[in-house]
Amino acid sequence: MGDRLDGKVAVITGASSGIGEGTARRFVAEGARCVLVDLRDVAGERLAAELGDAATYVHADVAREADVAAAIDVAVERFGRVDCVFNNAGILGAVGPIAQTDEGAWRRSLDVLLTSVFFGIKHAARVMIPQGSGVILNTTSTAGLRAGLGPHVYTAAKHGVVGLTQSVATELGPHGIRVNAIAPGGTVTGLTAHLSTGDPDALELARERMGRGNPMRRPGHAGDIASAALFLASDDASWVNGAVLVVDGAGEVVGDRNFRFFEMGADIVQEAGRSGL
Repeated sequence: MGDRLDGKVAVITGASSGIGEGTARRFVAEGARCVLVDLRDVAGERLAAELGDAATYVHADVAREADVAAAIDVAVERFGRVDCVFNNAGILGAVGPIAQTDEGAWRRSLDVLLTSVFFGIKHAARVMIPQGSGVILNTTSTAGLRAGLGPHVYTAAKHGVVGLTQSVATELGPHGIRVNAIAPGGTVTGLTAHLSTGDPDALELARERMGRGNPMRRPGHAGDIASAALFLASDDASWVNGAVLVVDGAGEVVGDRNFRFFEMGADIVQEAGRSGL
């Protein structure tokens, strides 16, 4: 497709599906070599095989620091460097009324949604500071900019991702490292399919339902977010640091859409729409 990332090495978490998969495909098409990090081994290994020598799959739970550190080490060992770390893995997390939210579900949600981003930034910096260059991207959400667009813990965590992104950008900028966040709006993935249809695999039905009433007459797609990630990872964004790029054709940040997650039954929704701890 192009060469905007020619010779670059990227580590992408949550890479086996949705936004992570779309970004991995786009990065490889633009010349990058990618380490695909996920828990879903079959899907991750299948994608790596499809992308060929430009990609390798690493099993990791991003809520475990040792797993995140090991994934970044794989990039250095196999490809010699790390130019971009995309902290993208996430879950919907604990849903339901605040008075009924389980402590374990709350903590697991924060671990996956926020602490994992800290781990990714920490170990990216470990490699990138000696290089004197690098790009760190973090997936937040429109729910990280406005209340009412996600469950309580998801909203809190995604606000935390914004704050962490901007705080670390000021530290790492002098080392030639840019740190930015992407805030997707309603994007068709297994998670949003679960919310709109009850079935995380019903992507086509989710596209139809999520497109109804949308100002752009369609929902967001993984490719829309991948394009934003490509821009921020490329030299085209060499003067962009500490930014939060909203990719939200639905106008959720400025509109009046409000999904009432606190009216759902108390539960935790994890990767690809899977429920329960």
